[in-house]
Amino acid sequence: MSSELRTFDGARVLVGVGGGIAAYKTAHLVRGLVGDGADVRVIPTTASLEFIGAATWEALSHHPVLTSVFEDVDEVAHVRLGQEAELMVIAPATADLLARLRIGRADDLLTASALVARTPIVVAPAMHTEMWEHPSTVENVAVLRERGLIVLEPAVGRLTGPDSGAGRLPEPEAILEAARAAIAAPRDARGAVRRDLMGRELLITAGGTREDLDPVRYLANHSSGRQGWALAHAALARGARVRLIAANVELETPPGALRLDVGSAAELAALVAEHRGQVDALVMAAAVADFTAAERSDSKIKKDESAGDDSEAVPVLALRRTQDILRLSVLERTEAGSGRPVIVGFAAETGGGGSSALDLARQKARRKGADLLVFNDITAGVFGATDNSVRILDRGGEELARAEGSKTLVAHAVLDELLPALPEVP
Repeated sequence: MSSELRTFDGARVLVGVGGGIAAYKTAHLVRGLVGDGADVRVIPTTASLEFIGAATWEALSHHPVLTSVFEDVDEVAHVRLGQEAELMVIAPATADLLARLRIGRADDLLTASALVARTPIVVAPAMHTEMWEHPSTVENVAVLRERGLIVLEPAVGRLTGPDSGAGRLPEPEAILEAARAAIAAPRDARGAVRRDLMGRELLITAGGTREDLDPVRYLANHSSGRQGWALAHAALARGARVRLIAANVELETPPGALRLDVGSAAELAALVAEHRGQVDALVMAAAVADFTAAERSDSKIKKDESAGDDSEAVPVLALRRTQDILRLSVLERTEAGSGRPVIVGFAAETGGGGSSALDLARQKARRKGADLLVFNDITAGVFGATDNSVRILDRGGEELARAEGSKTLVAHAVLDELLPALPEVP
């Protein structure tokens, strides 16, 4: 499991484990949290121990495992664990556990700790489709979300037995990303994640486009899509609905996001044009190719085998510019006479031609006309890295904010600057 560099930095994280067969995935989640720098304590329900024993959790977390409110009574563990937690993750959360959380039951150590916690709580449900879609569960989830808990959408796929559908536990990497987004998010007075994007819908692009030269080769860039992914997770944690256009990204879909996959700049442009008018904000985090083949070869471009290895006789590739999606989006919004959507661009620059990377980014901000431009200097490399360093500019090129650290922290900084630009929810 890949992870950002020590994201949790010693933060105390409680992991609650419900009684479902998907608990085996939680073992991978715990390992990922520990590897990311978290100080993890695991609280399994009695039923969950039928699937994964306490010894596994102790080995992975490096802490003894408590399962009952009657253990460590002298230290009042059923209160202390929740009070000390900086984040709580419950996975898998069964239909029964969701119901007990909604009612406010405290009949075991897990639910008692959840009542005490004044910190973000990420809940990853897992159950059969009929249970997930039952009106009681739908109502329970809605109430928990209203209270500030981050209840992830389950994945769709193979369930226990021969049936498939919604109700599969999200993959550990996706839950880990949701946990990162939650612990880095701004909080309300009760310690829960501030749901300041409730009622908003964001269109986020991520990854890097590929421009075919022939059936074998393509032009591409080094973008991994991780910054766009972090933005999606952060927006979801803060209550937004997210449409995520993924250009050649091999990451687990953020639970709850509508994922739309594309390959080329033209495909990305078409999807942005289709969805742009239906959202409150467009965040163009994808690295879109500036050039594509003037004419794609239908057959593999061959080298001249008769020329020696030292020959300089190589094919000449004719290129043309791709559509400037960011600039076109701004122009079409202006022509429509609308302030919607708010548009955020990204600029990865190196210095050149006597200008610094920042000077070029400021020029780009003024030229593109987006409401915000997120600039990073890639001279030292940033693509695929675990962290990022950005400056957020307004449309005139003036600096509004800086952010440095994990891509999750950067994502929240971008959303903090985006928020004031959004019109009021009707």
